[in-house]
Amino acid sequence: MKRHQIQRRDVLRGAGATLALPWMEAMGDPGDNLAPDTAKSAATNQATPQRVAFFYIPNGVVQSTWNPINTGPDFQLSPTLQPLESIREQTLVLSNLDRIKVPGTDGHAQASTCWLSSAAPDELSPAGYPLKRTIDQLIADHVGQQTAFRSLELSCNPFEDNKESIYFDNISWFGHGHVARSLRDPRKVFNRLFRVDQHTLSGSVLDLVAEDAKSLQPSLGKNDRRKLDEYTESVRAVELQIQRVRRRQGDIQKLNPQVPVKPWQSMTRNEFIQVMGDLMILALQTDLTRVASLMTAPERWSTPLKVEGWFDSPIEHHSWTHGQGNEHIRQELAKLDRFHVEQFVHLAKKMNAIQEGNRTLLENTMFVLGSGLSSGELHVYNNLPTIIAGSGGGAIHTGQHLRYAEGTPVANLWLTIASVMGVPIDRLGDSTGTLSNLKKS
Repeated sequence: MKRHQIQRRDVLRGAGATLALPWMEAMGDPGDNLAPDTAKSAATNQATPQRVAFFYIPNGVVQSTWNPINTGPDFQLSPTLQPLESIREQTLVLSNLDRIKVPGTDGHAQASTCWLSSAAPDELSPAGYPLKRTIDQLIADHVGQQTAFRSLELSCNPFEDNKESIYFDNISWFGHGHVARSLRDPRKVFNRLFRVDQHTLSGSVLDLVAEDAKSLQPSLGKNDRRKLDEYTESVRAVELQIQRVRRRQGDIQKLNPQVPVKPWQSMTRNEFIQVMGDLMILALQTDLTRVASLMTAPERWSTPLKVEGWFDSPIEHHSWTHGQGNEHIRQELAKLDRFHVEQFVHLAKKMNAIQEGNRTLLENTMFVLGSGLSSGELHVYNNLPTIIAGSGGGAIHTGQHLRYAEGTPVANLWLTIASVMGVPIDRLGDSTGTLSNLKKS
């Protein structure tokens, strides 16, 4: 690749896709006018961006096999969390984070829809959910003006029967009634991210964000319309970054990357999650976005689910959660929980293998695993399963288990993450402050 002599060890693989990109280009080509050695030094010392990504698992977890007993850096991993051992020092396990359940609405729809919500429990949408702008979109408001895509929403929903509404299959929302709809076709995700010439024929990057803008506009008040106008204007300043993405297209063509060709409908569970995770990682690595979310599956869906290599026959995740009084079902459900943790760990390790100056992509990211339910058996929202891999550029303490006082709002975590990302928010939903012992002073 001409003078960008960076080893291509960080490769996207899965379902026929093979793609490698250098960190230097993602961070802005600091060596354009420098000698090779000087360019290398500049790239190493250049400040890398902080990112945040969310990894959602539906229907809660088996609490008895999830929760660690002791706290601190020497905590013992629970049976379900054993896969975290390989990234233990880069991981933070949090307990006793809650969200208040609003009665009279579906427990599962509320779980996924409101997991990242910035709304207080009594700020209800017309559908009855505490749904305002989710924390990922609030962060994207702040950092999305510096990237080609303000955020990226992905789903590994394997079903085609469309049994449920958007409330069960999306976790990111622009506001009441306006979903940041997730993508689940790897080929469409690939084309959206890397076939930029297909989207910029008009010569303006505004085409790239038109879909986001259209989703936002109808429900905005005067102040928010002003903010959207400011955002639209600021996007024009991203033209230089889009030019950098265009330049990278030539390099990509020299690598002859293959767009994922295997249909998502025929992928195995782990393959689907890893391919979509690889695309998410690549978007973060190349600084196309700094905010992303990935749903491993939708809430509640009763259609049998194949999890190849783990279960001999299709399983019914939602039904199992209500049968936890049966020891066999509880053990099988805990096995599924462990499967999700393993998928999370695989992606975290890939991120940790990507060097960015003196840190890795994982170290510059807060990669959050969680669920909107603590247990699907009773539809309870207390002690939500929560794990963070990565330290957001060294901003948070990892390698420990923190247990907070019962009733601590999960909104306090979102407020803390927003603070790490440089978003000036003092209050979020029902938050009472940032989380103690998590953020470094």
